[in-house]
Order: sequence, then C-alpha cells, then structure tokens
Amino acid sequence: MEYRLLGRSGLAVSRLCLGTMTFGHETDREGAFAQLDAFVEAGGTFIDTADVYSHGVSEEIIGGWLAERPTIRDRVVIATKGRFPTNAYPTGVGLSRRHLTDALDASLRRLGIDAIDVYQYHAWDPLTPVEEYLRFVDDAVRAGKVHYFGLSNFTGWQLTAVVERARAHGWTEPISLQPQYNLLTRYIELEVIPAATEYGLGLMPWSPLAGGWLSGKYRRDELPTGATRLGEDPQRGMEGYTKRNTEATWAVLDAVAEVADGSGLTMAQVALAWLADRPGVTAPILGNRTMEQLTGSLAIADVHLDADATAKLDEASAPVLPDYPYGIGGVAQRSRRLEGGR
Repeated sequence: MEYRLLGRSGLAVSRLCLGTMTFGHETDREGAFAQLDAFVEAGGTFIDTADVYSHGVSEEIIGGWLAERPTIRDRVVIATKGRFPTNAYPTGVGLSRRHLTDALDASLRRLGIDAIDVYQYHAWDPLTPVEEYLRFVDDAVRAGKVHYFGLSNFTGWQLTAVVERARAHGWTEPISLQPQYNLLTRYIELEVIPAATEYGLGLMPWSPLAGGWLSGKYRRDELPTGATRLGEDPQRGMEGYTKRNTEATWAVLDAVAEVADGSGLTMAQVALAWLADRPGVTAPILGNRTMEQLTGSLAIADVHLDADATAKLDEASAPVLPDYPYGIGGVAQRSRRLEGGR
C-alpha cells in the first residue's frame, strides 16, 4: 500500500480510503468487521464514514470494531461528516453551532474515540454564516475533539469562500475535499479541482466506479437485474440506468475494457487506478458492498497505469466543454504561449 499526505497537512493516509456507507444497511456487522480487518491487513489506514450513514449505525459498527481491537486506533485515520438531518427538529440539520455541537459529540460517542481525525462538513449550508461554522471547528480543534477538518460536496466558489474567511480570521483551514469524481464525471476539473489545488486541499473522490458502471457489469439497452444496486432499482440516484445510458458512457466503457484487456486488470481496477493518480487526488473512497469487491479494489493499492493507457482513458472520457470561458477559446486565451508556438 502506498501512503500520501492529505492536502498540505502532515497527515499521512493510505492511497485508498475505505468507505463505509453500506455498513449497517447493505453490509451487516460481521461483514463490516471482515472488510475493516482485510483493509488494515492490506496496509489501509484511511476510513471514512458519516453520522447519517445508516442513521448512525455505520459509526457504531466502526466504534465496535475499534473497541474489540484496541491496538488498531493508533494505526488508522478516522474521518466522519456532519451536516444532514439527525432528528426531525429544525435544530437537527445544517452547519449551525448548535447542530454541529450535537453532531460531533454524537459521532465521538458512537465511534468511541476521543477525537475525530478528519471532521468534514457534508455539504454547503446556504442559511448558516460561514464564520459560524468556521469558528466552531476552530474551537473543536483547540478543544482536542478534532485534529483536521475537510469539506464534502462543496463547489469551487464555496470552498474558496471557506478558505479565504478562515485565513482572514486566523482560524483552522480545511485540508481535504470529498467530491464526486470518476471517468464518467469529470466536470469538477473546470472549477472545483483548480480551487482545491490552489488552496492545498487533498481530494477524496467518492463514487470512483460511478455507481458500478465502470465495473462493466451493465449492458447497452438492457435494464440491470439481480443483486446489484441498479439491479434492485434501475433508476436509483445519480447513476440511474436511463441517465447514464448514453453513447458517451459506452465510449468510455469501451476504452476501459480495452485497457483492462491489455493490462490484466479488471475494468473496476482500471477505473480506480486511473482516478488514484489524477492530479490532486489523495485517496479514492472505496464503496464496496462485499468482501469480493474489496479484495479486487485492494489489488491496485500500488498499481499505476502506463502513459498510453492513461492517455486513452483521458481522451475517451474528456468532457465536452461548454462555450467560453471554457472550451478551446477560453483555454487559448489563458495560455501564455505566443503565436507561432513560441
């Protein structure tokens, strides 16, 4: 397993992060313990959860696993998130100091630990002043309840606002950003990744396999069936079959299949390896439901695609850019190259 620093911090984490959204819902306690054990045995150290995953059960499972393995805590980095509803009352949602106080204390209690290594704001809150939740996390760091903090699902301008205001007040700055990013979803390269790079935030991409699409399990003009996420609900979420069943998607999948055939890797492993080496990426988040899926993902812990394979995937998945200031016109105008190629 390779290790990298998370953003501009000194926090070293494994190249792959174990996502635990399935724990307590699609993966039971026994299966979750087995995945956690296998991940650590393979050299994994980075574990991500959230207070709303299975209504807190995911955190409880991780806490139970840590309690039964008391020597493990020093080896792993625990990241969790707060922001979304945890009760039915108006005080139970958002990034207000009141809600974050309750959410952080509850996460610490469920996980059974003294401090969260990376506490992340799960999404932007349009109603709460940025200064309110920045002061909260700065206080939490000073109190020893949080070591570092990060953002999740923030856009470029939103993370810019957060960092600039934190700097203006001398408060703790975020070190990470958790966005959706994969071979089928690259539009964050326009604004989000440049902003994250400018401010030194390490990327922890979620949905690295685009909800299973990049594993090659789905077929053209054939609704998914069976014990898969789309097999159980073909139109589920952002990866719904009708939304993703496009020629652009199949062109990317064809390229992934070609690289897989030539490298001895599975399509899922190719997609993960490509993402793990994208500029700014620290650790893709693995969203495995089964031990078999996790084992396949861990096989690329130190795998890097060659230049030809990377170029093929880059070209096949390149997003069709909107008009100026993006696209060819915008890129050309921002270039420092003089006419004639000088």
